[in-house]
Amino acid sequence: MATIKLEIVSPDKVVYSEDVSMVIVRSTGGELGILPHHAPLVTGLVPHAMRVRVSGSDRDEQLIAVAGGFMEVTPEKITVLATAAEQPIDIDINRAQKAYARAKERIDAFHQGTPDAKDIDVERAQLALRRAIARLDATETEWDR
Repeated sequence: MATIKLEIVSPDKVVYSEDVSMVIVRSTGGELGILPHHAPLVTGLVPHAMRVRVSGSDRDEQLIAVAGGFMEVTPEKITVLATAAEQPIDIDINRAQKAYARAKERIDAFHQGTPDAKDIDVERAQLALRRAIARLDATETEWDR
């Protein structure tokens, strides 16, 4: 089976570097499936749990939390430049659940117009919520949305 090199890089390290058979990402324009020999492409990424299919592996599909960034595709290589990225083993589930609850609480307070609502940066809270969801989704842990 044909493969393509996938490299996911965050500002502080190379998070993932393997030959894969398919990558499914959520771009700013929608969901994309990238196979070997894909046409050249550059796109922005939104926070999500990226799905990576590895051929010839007992771990058929892997999830990697990506907090946003950019992806460049050439026929031979996929490069993801992520603002932050984590493999499930590196994610602190309790911390991600607390971040989710904190962001949800801030968004709810903003929409309810509580006295502290004027101090809440709702866009920042929504981004934090999407990052927390991506991290929790990547761990495939049951959690309350």
